[in-house]
Amino acid sequence: MSDQPLSRMEWLSYLNDHLKNEGYADRTVTHCVRVAGAFLIFLEKQQINLRSVQPAHVEKYLQHALRRFRRRYGHPEHKSWRSARTAPIRMLLRMAHGQWPPTADPITRAKKARDPICDPYAEWMVEIRGLASSTVAIRRSEALRFLSWIGNRSSRKRVASLTIAEVDRYLKDRSSLLQRSSMPAITVLLRAFLRWLHSTGQTSRDLSALVIGPSRYAFETVPAALPPQHVEKVLDFVQRDDSAKGIRDYAILMLLATYGMRASEIGALRLDDIDWRKEAIRVCHSKTGVTSHLPLMPKVGAAILRYLREGRPKTSVREIFLRDYAPYQPFKSGHLFRLIRERLRQVGVVSGKRGPHAFRHARAVSLLRAAVPLKEIGDILGHRSPLSTMTYLKLATEDLRMVALEIPKEVKA
Repeated sequence: MSDQPLSRMEWLSYLNDHLKNEGYADRTVTHCVRVAGAFLIFLEKQQINLRSVQPAHVEKYLQHALRRFRRRYGHPEHKSWRSARTAPIRMLLRMAHGQWPPTADPITRAKKARDPICDPYAEWMVEIRGLASSTVAIRRSEALRFLSWIGNRSSRKRVASLTIAEVDRYLKDRSSLLQRSSMPAITVLLRAFLRWLHSTGQTSRDLSALVIGPSRYAFETVPAALPPQHVEKVLDFVQRDDSAKGIRDYAILMLLATYGMRASEIGALRLDDIDWRKEAIRVCHSKTGVTSHLPLMPKVGAAILRYLREGRPKTSVREIFLRDYAPYQPFKSGHLFRLIRERLRQVGVVSGKRGPHAFRHARAVSLLRAAVPLKEIGDILGHRSPLSTMTYLKLATEDLRMVALEIPKEVKA
């Protein structure tokens, strides 16, 4: 797009073409162009160039439009009034600015002090440790939370004088907001950060060894798994839905039930990951970074192929599974959780764990009962450690009952 100023009609023409190319309904296109046109007229009267717009200008326009609405109709606006106007304006501003809302600058003194600490920490985790991006984000977030908690002590000079008493107080505050089962993970994250601070010379003492979390015993919890009858019931129900959404949901559920994939792995699955000639599927496990090449089971392949032919929108996006409304974008984990929860609700499953991991655990149980070796189960699920797979042994409760010892009659009495 040229750097020369564009007229209002040119901007509206660009927006109209963009929305149609993205597959929006004609009614939605008309609404968005109308709202964007009103916003551009407001900017012209205020003598503000579209490429110079700031969030404050958008808020000023919304207040102006709200006053006009109330004067014209004489009653309060509907609760969706604001979102119906901000969405088209944001689309227009993304076209003009490339990104909207604009990225906030690190202007506060505390943030300026934290970034020189957290950013090198994140770079070290990526370049030296080779950790997955999701792991880096979690560890950096906890480090940032810790530095925010100590407030004005978050500069390098202040961090150098950090004491274990302060670390203890931080963990005490964190524990008041979390369940006991979450605290061991928090202590692991904090120990990693403190260990890095010491290894880079930012603290004179390694405080990580003094951070102690609540005791948790190996395999003390039991993973939540869907019973086989619930898995079969939801698959049978969704298979009968011949709508584009139903065809897509059935393919997703088949992947969950067959391979025990994570939500993020399904969202990241691309067209290139399926080799139709070799009848294989490539799964990039987001949590471990492991890539598995698995046989493409006939029923799974048929479900995916039907979605590609009959249910998937025509788009250049390479991810396989897309939302069923414009803009046609890949699934995020939250979308998949809602999809699965809703499908289970439709077949009467309204309690217990009802996310993708419940299918994952159910698949692990079915493999155990089929006498598949733990190593092969770990390969299918993308585990790097046998310990990750062993936790599913607890789910084979029927098998455990078979080897349980009888209680002596004297004890029963």
